[in-house]
Amino acid sequence: MSLKVADLSLAKTRIAPTPSGYLHLGNALSFVLTATLAKESGAEILLRIDDMDKERVRDEYVQDVFDTLDFLEITYAEGPSNLHDFKSNWSQQQRMPLYNTILKQLEEEGKVFACRCSRLQLQNHQTYPGTCEPLDTALNSPNAAWRLKTEHNEPVSMLRWPSSQVVCNLSPEMQSFVVRKKDGRPSYQLSSLCDDIHFGVDLIVRGQDLFASTVAQQYLAQQLDFNSFERCVFYHHPLIEQANGIKLSKSAGATSIKYLRENGYKKNDVLNQMAEHLELNGSYSSWQQLGEGWLANLKNNKDNT
Repeated sequence: MSLKVADLSLAKTRIAPTPSGYLHLGNALSFVLTATLAKESGAEILLRIDDMDKERVRDEYVQDVFDTLDFLEITYAEGPSNLHDFKSNWSQQQRMPLYNTILKQLEEEGKVFACRCSRLQLQNHQTYPGTCEPLDTALNSPNAAWRLKTEHNEPVSMLRWPSSQVVCNLSPEMQSFVVRKKDGRPSYQLSSLCDDIHFGVDLIVRGQDLFASTVAQQYLAQQLDFNSFERCVFYHHPLIEQANGIKLSKSAGATSIKYLRENGYKKNDVLNQMAEHLELNGSYSSWQQLGEGWLANLKNNKDNT
């Protein structure tokens, strides 16, 4: 089946960083590609800051999101305008009733089981070994996470930008994935899916490292009968890696936008670093120019294959 983004009348995409450190060059690239595809498809941009992991979130990291978007001159139509607005009106903590409603649905439909395995017990397993599922431990047991029952592993369909539909199965590491953590809070897979449905997002741009998460969220949406999520379009972009081939992380301070700016890098310097990783020639002074160059390069490569 061949589909075109233009035929789907896309409404909204999102920039959804996790403020667990200062944003790096890879995060900024994802912002640029998201803004580019929003412009290309006519979708509006939502700023959604994922702060469910309270232990790692700090105010300065949230502020860095606003600073980075301002530095790149990327605007958005919906979302918090500043740190105070975010904490008062847009934090994921305020959507806990939504997440709990979905968790209650999974519980009532018998689609989850309790797991008390520790990280140490699981560290040598690529796939969840199924230790706790046959034990029928009560879901309200202390120190128990909730895992989704995935034994049937039904395939899921995914729309990929710009014009393809693929059928996927859960990857090994996503078998029986966690939907509620031991502290009672929703996992990333559940909160991200719920937020995308809640805000009406239908175009999602992510790094290639999150492809397995996309399939897991599509699988979860299927279990919850969230049919609208089947019409969501995805683009998984290549990652910016360090010289040793390891993907960038927020702990790698020398690649953070904050560090680069403090050491004299201007907007065009940062954009041209992104262009180098995208294997683009020329010099770029705006995200719009970089996005146009990237799209032209993709089209040229497609035409030559």
